Amino acid sequence: MELKAELKYTKSHEWIAKDGDVATIGLTDYAQSELGDLVFVNLPEEGDEVTVGEAFGDVESVKAASDVYSPVTGTVSAVNEELLDAPESINEAPYDAWFIKVTDISEEEELLSAEEYEKFVEESEE
Repeated sequence: MELKAELKYTKSHEWIAKDGDVATIGLTDYAQSELGDLVFVNLPEEGDEVTVGEAFGDVESVKAASDVYSPVTGTVSAVNEELLDAPESINEAPYDAWFIKVTDISEEEELLSAEEYEKFVEESEE
């Protein structure tokens, strides 16, 4: 399981990178490996509102479908439309294959460091 120390993580297996008032959100390496080969991604539109703890999109693999949850409340300022045509890029490079960028953030869930997330995953697998 690859983790990046500069990112924060959620218990629902999303990663978040904050740069000023912009949050970039994607799916963790652990999540993509558990799901298997991704074949479809459903994302919101620019200008849509996302709410902390609520699904903003979903991914489908050959094994299962899974919601993707927002770790923040705010407005979608960018959508990675390349994922719509190439969902497999999430499997190939999960930390490059961001889903959305969010601005106007008004609420943020408690986020985990890389170490805390790794411990959470290990405990959930026991």
